[in-house]
Amino acid sequence: MLSNLAPLSTEMPILIAGPTAAGKSTLALEIADRDGGVVVNADALQVFANWRILTARPTDADLALTPHHLYGHVPGDSPYSVGQWLRDITPLLTGPQRPIIVGGTGLYFMALTQGLADIPQTPEHIRTQGNQILAQQGAPALLADIDPVTLARIDAQNPMRVQRAWEVQQTTGRGLAAWQQDTPPPILPLKQAETLLLCADKDWLNTRISNRFDQMLCSGALQEAQDNLASWNPDHPSAKAIGARELISHVAGDMSLDQARDSATTATRQYAKRQRSWFRAKMADWTPINLP
Repeated sequence: MLSNLAPLSTEMPILIAGPTAAGKSTLALEIADRDGGVVVNADALQVFANWRILTARPTDADLALTPHHLYGHVPGDSPYSVGQWLRDITPLLTGPQRPIIVGGTGLYFMALTQGLADIPQTPEHIRTQGNQILAQQGAPALLADIDPVTLARIDAQNPMRVQRAWEVQQTTGRGLAAWQQDTPPPILPLKQAETLLLCADKDWLNTRISNRFDQMLCSGALQEAQDNLASWNPDHPSAKAIGARELISHVAGDMSLDQARDSATTATRQYAKRQRSWFRAKMADWTPINLP
């Protein structure tokens, strides 16, 4: 993949974004091997300790090649916000080795390069209420309580974004958009980093998604689900890992493996579609890397 790139700075941080299964981690390792650096996670689900295989966290072989940070450091039942991620990544930006920041969570990159509003933390009882409404009535029930300005800005098709906006409204009595207008300066302005956006053909990516999930199954994803079964709670933050609900249903005897595989693969493709749309809208000024 490096052959598709123009020469990169060997000093500035490198940001690599793109849809799931596009090969972001492979590119990060190639850059680290050639130019040096440490790999830093910018994926909201790879932070959790309890789903390593299912979230495609780096393998032991990957970890042996170069240092990795912010992977699997959060218990699966603990909340973890973009604000906490910013606090965790800040010291790595001035460390002895330049960071190669890689992931598919666009909000992390936007917070890093554009700033993040200092929104109060959501109380647990409000998050639980939001989880219940979403599960029982769906996102439209949450949308009804979000202010019009925020509604115009968020991705109403993304349940996580809808619930976040709803939680802010319920917690503070103020819309998410109003908080965002008070955003402080970013800790890493875009002009101070190399920014790479992997742009994948839909059919090519869908094939990779299917193949990767099969590889996850071969690598122990079912045993990982079995290990998570006793402590499984669909309201835990880590339960949002794509495929977690399906594999838990399978090991619990409620879904066949073929059904679980098909459902998880479909959900991953839908997620990748949302990612591509988001990246096109929000990262037009990043350097595109066309795949395959």
